[in-house]
Amino acid sequence: GRLWLFALLVGLWEIATRAVADPVFPPPSQIVRTLYETWFSGAVSDFFLTQEARDDFRPSLTNLFAGWTIASVAGVALGLVLGRFRAVGDVLEPVLHFGRSVPPPTLLPFLLAVLQLGAQLQITTIVFGVIWPVLLNTIDGVRTVDPLHLETAKVFGIGGTQRLRRVILPAAAPKILAGLRTSLGFALILMVISELVGGTIGIGAHIILAQQTAEMNQMWAGILLLGVLGALFNLVFQLLEKRVLAWHVGAKRLAS
Repeated sequence: GRLWLFALLVGLWEIATRAVADPVFPPPSQIVRTLYETWFSGAVSDFFLTQEARDDFRPSLTNLFAGWTIASVAGVALGLVLGRFRAVGDVLEPVLHFGRSVPPPTLLPFLLAVLQLGAQLQITTIVFGVIWPVLLNTIDGVRTVDPLHLETAKVFGIGGTQRLRRVILPAAAPKILAGLRTSLGFALILMVISELVGGTIGIGAHIILAQQTAEMNQMWAGILLLGVLGALFNLVFQLLEKRVLAWHVGAKRLAS
């Protein structure tokens, strides 16, 4: 129902850019054509991906998901511990909020000095930037578990990993998933930033090279590609979230 608004905005964009005829702002039709020709005009056997697409997508997406996975696992694990042991969490809370408040791009000069250019730098940047929403949401989710459910589990002799799996995780799942979803968006942003600063390959490096060589169609095509990837990641995560939370509702009923 909202597609008409999107189509209207794109139509106005097309008309305005053609009227202005500024090479810095190409019409969306040219941007889409460049996007297709650069990355998606390959052979059917290669899933329509060109060689340039494979060269750009492989390092970018590998670093993105490696960093996001490391941050997610570490954030959830540490969040479960700090959420359950409130005294430790309270002591560390100022440190956690300080770490969250440091913009990850400001660490790039330091990381450039101590790490090699490439995957190591990019993954480290992503991990530092995206661990905080996962960690803090997990702590918050664990702390909001209904004490009655915990007491009931204790009465029935459910402890240790069983209590974690059947009571704590189902109750904390919505907030954990919210943190994971937010962090995935941050991971995409930090992937691009780290490639703009310290990368020679990848989507971000492609965009900065296009800007430096005044290939505006290529630059805008890269920006459009990132927008499409962000929307696709969000859609896939929404579908996954629905499935997981369906399990969460059932498990919560069993726990209660």
